Amino acid sequence: MSVSSDIPVCGAGDSKCFHSGGVLRVSLGCFIFFWLMFATTFGTRKLDEVRNSWHSGCWALKFLVYVGSIAIPFIIPNIFIQLYGEIARMGAGIFLILQLISMLHLISWCNNRWMPHPGSNQCGLFGLLLSTVSFIASFAGIAVLYALYVPKSSCVFNIFTIIFTAILVKIMMAVSLHSKVNEGLLSSGIMGSYVVFLCWSALHSQPQTEKCHSEMKIWKDGNWATIVSFIIAICSIAMATFSTGIDTRSFQFRNDEVQLEEDVPYSYEIFHIVFAMGAMYFAMLFISWELHHPTREWSIDVGWASTWVKFMNEWLAASIYIWRLIARAISRKTSANDEESAPHILVA
Repeated sequence: MSVSSDIPVCGAGDSKCFHSGGVLRVSLGCFIFFWLMFATTFGTRKLDEVRNSWHSGCWALKFLVYVGSIAIPFIIPNIFIQLYGEIARMGAGIFLILQLISMLHLISWCNNRWMPHPGSNQCGLFGLLLSTVSFIASFAGIAVLYALYVPKSSCVFNIFTIIFTAILVKIMMAVSLHSKVNEGLLSSGIMGSYVVFLCWSALHSQPQTEKCHSEMKIWKDGNWATIVSFIIAICSIAMATFSTGIDTRSFQFRNDEVQLEEDVPYSYEIFHIVFAMGAMYFAMLFISWELHHPTREWSIDVGWASTWVKFMNEWLAASIYIWRLIARAISRKTSANDEESAPHILVA
């Protein structure tokens, strides 16, 4: 079976559509660049090291390296580009997991900062306000999803996913408020809003030819709205990649190390690994997680493959959050039992 010189996404001869071959080549070039940065900054721990200057400066030289990295994939045979496309799917999945870990770390930070600890005199008024807003946004978002994506009773799939999302939000709230967990409303409220957002993103990624995919009138006036939403999506993905990259403490097994003034602010190697995985994620968004199926001009992350990826991400996020709550409760109970069963040493 021969391999064509291009991997068509929208069909042969349609110049208005993207081609996954070019997208994957650019993604591979970015992947190569960030892995070169990973290799050259690995082990950097102090600000006075030469590799820190390489990471934070030398922009002209890094630009040349980046251009060379982008050019290399365009001379690589197409069979290797197709292989990279399959690998990029796995890398994009890993990136989503890293992004989820970073999100859970942010939620934990917000809960510890703005919610009062047991036995403390902290007011926690802002945390209570944010919790209320989060839950109102969650359930209001579910109502909006039902209004937009269930135009008729035959949309069984959309009805199931929206109801299941509402159940997940209620379960997270119930587990968080359980007396043995006692995490409060803030973390479950923020996580509930995040889960509802993932549900909306999944429903919005459904092919627009579907009868259950309703659009607001403003989006039917022309291509300008599609282009604006495309640019907003690109900016949000870039911000998510950068925030995940610098939040390296979320991916470390030990977070009790003392940060000195001469230490680097974050792990450079993890930063570049996240960006390398982010390059794979970008490629999957542009080709809608499909290597051989068409996509519309100025569309991004639209198709049934994208829809199912986002639903799986939503269910995984809720499952990991609930598991973390239960694991913390079990850990606290185990520590309390160990302290009670520890032998008392009598000092004469």
